Amino acid sequence: MDTEGMELRESRGGGYCPPTGGSVAGKYPIGFGFRRGINWLVVGLLYTSFYLCRYNFSLVNKNVSDEFGFSRKEVGYIISAWLLAYAFGQIINGLLTDRLGGKRAMLIGAAGTVVLNVCFGFGSYVGILGLFVIIRALDGYMQAFGAPGMVKINTAWFPRRERGAFAGVFGFMINLGRIVIYRLGPILLAGFTIFELVNVPPLHWRWLFWVPAGICATVAVLMALVVKQTPEEAKYPGIIPVDERDLTSERVSFKELIIKIAGNPTVWVIALAYACTGAVRQAVDQWFPRFLEERYGIGRTAPEFEMIGFLIPFVASAGSLLAGIVSDTVCKGRRAPVAMVLYFLETLIIVATAHAPSVKGALVGLILISFTANSTHSILGTAAAMDIGGKRMAGFAAGIIDSFQYFGGMLAGVLLGALLDKSLGNYFWFMAPFGLFGGLLMAGLCALKKL
Repeated sequence: MDTEGMELRESRGGGYCPPTGGSVAGKYPIGFGFRRGINWLVVGLLYTSFYLCRYNFSLVNKNVSDEFGFSRKEVGYIISAWLLAYAFGQIINGLLTDRLGGKRAMLIGAAGTVVLNVCFGFGSYVGILGLFVIIRALDGYMQAFGAPGMVKINTAWFPRRERGAFAGVFGFMINLGRIVIYRLGPILLAGFTIFELVNVPPLHWRWLFWVPAGICATVAVLMALVVKQTPEEAKYPGIIPVDERDLTSERVSFKELIIKIAGNPTVWVIALAYACTGAVRQAVDQWFPRFLEERYGIGRTAPEFEMIGFLIPFVASAGSLLAGIVSDTVCKGRRAPVAMVLYFLETLIIVATAHAPSVKGALVGLILISFTANSTHSILGTAAAMDIGGKRMAGFAAGIIDSFQYFGGMLAGVLLGALLDKSLGNYFWFMAPFGLFGGLLMAGLCALKKL
């Protein structure tokens, strides 16, 4: 028995913790499950509100283009600027999060995205492309505090064998934000009635930036009051199993982070695969409202849009949860086999959709592509990052891996916009190679049994 490790865990945590990778589900003290649930709910709601401030642009993509005469490629600059800044922000902020703490990091990101969404709305009075690009890029950087911060907090609250399911719930919270904005946005643009007493006329697209900013600010205040970074801060010491990586100082040196995370080849293979996830995921999320309107005449108030605006994030949530549970149970904590199957399945769906140009084929294809892309999004960017980084280095691991999702996603901005300027038929063919390459990368990790 590792008596030295046991003694250290006892001295640091106030009680013996099971060894690395063990599950203590069902053995938690009274009140812990409820407190963890409240913590996770508020953290998840704040990250959900980040998504209201993120996917609002996809709904007004065409409005901005029509009002100021921007081409699809020019609108793509706004999209790519956000994604590029977010990608670099993941690396920088992942490193900062391991020193600032997850709660402080998320609150910094929330403050930034609130201010910048308000600024983007006011930018509509000017209509300068470069201004939109700069504001959106800054917003991308500030939002990049969100994911590392959330992963950092929840790594401290969840043992390894529960993290796949956590990743599924994480995916649900993300997609809840998309469901809300896809419903809220069209309502604001079309006008609405409050209790049949007050009639609000159709609002300008700038309100799709101001209203989400207000929601995010409200939830950020709630998080500041309620959330605790660790079980120890909530007076539950020694509850979560401690990885060997967690047995020393909570503060991690820059040198240690570089050696343990940036020097790990598996991290970079996962990151490249995640870039493939990002290219497909952003192609759907950033362009599907405009694609459906311009290719099939399905506007944002059409029943078909209301349906797909719900189903895309709904099946994404289901896929995230299912992939996490399967990787936890059937694959006993391994992520690569599940991700490999999802990538290859995604490729088949994309090719089939490209060959079925009917509106029904496009709608079904978009839904299924969202299912596969968001499933790999949750188990690689969240569960795998926590597995590799542990409590002490999860923020940096998540930052590196998640950044590549947005380096890949950046291609769905300017490059895809330019391809769509040539032909809307290029939409699905843009996605296909990424699914195939992601599958091959995961097959390699499966063969080596590295993840």
